[in-house]
Amino acid sequence: MATFPFLAYGTPRKLPRADRLEGRVVVLDVAFAGDAGGASFEKVTEPFIRGLGPRLAMWIDHHDHALHPRFADDPRFVLRTKAEHPACPELVTPERVALAGPIDTIVCHVDFDGLAAAAKWIRGGTEPYEGADADARAIDTRLGKASERGAMMDRALRARPRDEGLRGLIVRYLATGCTDAGLYGILREAASELDAIEAHTREMARKFEVDSQIAICDARGVRSDAYDKTLLLLLGQERAGVSLVHDDTTVTVAARFDSGVDLVAMLGLSGGMPTRVSVTASELDRVVNLVRAGRARA
Repeated sequence: MATFPFLAYGTPRKLPRADRLEGRVVVLDVAFAGDAGGASFEKVTEPFIRGLGPRLAMWIDHHDHALHPRFADDPRFVLRTKAEHPACPELVTPERVALAGPIDTIVCHVDFDGLAAAAKWIRGGTEPYEGADADARAIDTRLGKASERGAMMDRALRARPRDEGLRGLIVRYLATGCTDAGLYGILREAASELDAIEAHTREMARKFEVDSQIAICDARGVRSDAYDKTLLLLLGQERAGVSLVHDDTTVTVAARFDSGVDLVAMLGLSGGMPTRVSVTASELDRVVNLVRAGRARA
C-alpha cells in the first residue's frame, strides 16, 4: 500500500482551495459543477483546475456533464457518464494509478462511492475487499443489495453526513484491507445511529403529496440531520416515478437509476447525475412544473 496521503473532501458545488492542498493531487468522484443552485463550472470547477495547474495528477469521475469533451485530449481526465460506469471505484485501476505517479493529496466525494475510490487509489488500484466495487455500484445506484460490510459503512455515513473524522476512518479501514477490528466497531456503532433517523424518516414520508407524475414532501423546518434524505426520496419513488423533497434551502428531485428519466435534461442543466438533482429552494415551482410537463410527455 502506498503512503497514506492527505485527504480532502469536495462536492460539485464546493471544492477545497487549491492553494491549501499539498503537492500533487488526484480528484475522485467529484462531478464538474452544473448550473444549479448558483454553482457553475465557470465559478467552481474551472478555477479549481486552474489553481492546481500541473499539480493535478488525475481527475476521475462518472457523472454526466456537457463539458467533458473539452478535456478529451488531456489524459489526466478520466470522465465517464453514470450510464457507462454506475460507480467510481471501478474506474480506479492499477494502470491509472501508475500513470498518475506519486500523489500527495486525494480530493474525493463524501459518500461511500468517493471514499471507496480513495481507498482503492491508496491500495494501488486493488479492491479493499472482494466485492467492494460491486458494493459501490449497489449503494450509488440504490439498485441491488450491498454486502453487510458495505451497507454498514454506507449507514454510518448517512447517520453522520457531516462527520469528517468518520470519513477518514472509513478510508483508513478500507485502505488497510478491512482488517482493523477496532475501526470496524467504531463504524458499526455509528451505523446503529441511523435506526432512529430512519424511523423519523418513515414518519416524514406520510407527508408526501402524490399525483401521477411526482411525489412531493415538504421538509421545511426539519433539521437536515434528523432524517435521511436519500431514504425519504426512495420512499417517495415507491408512490410516484419521481420524488421531490424541499427544505428551507434546497429542492432535491430524484428518480430510480434504471427509470430512464433524465432530470438534467428535463430541467435544462449542463451536468450532474441524471436521476438526482438539487437546486435552490427558490426554484421549487419551476422544478415541479418542469417535472410534471416532462413526465406527461414521456
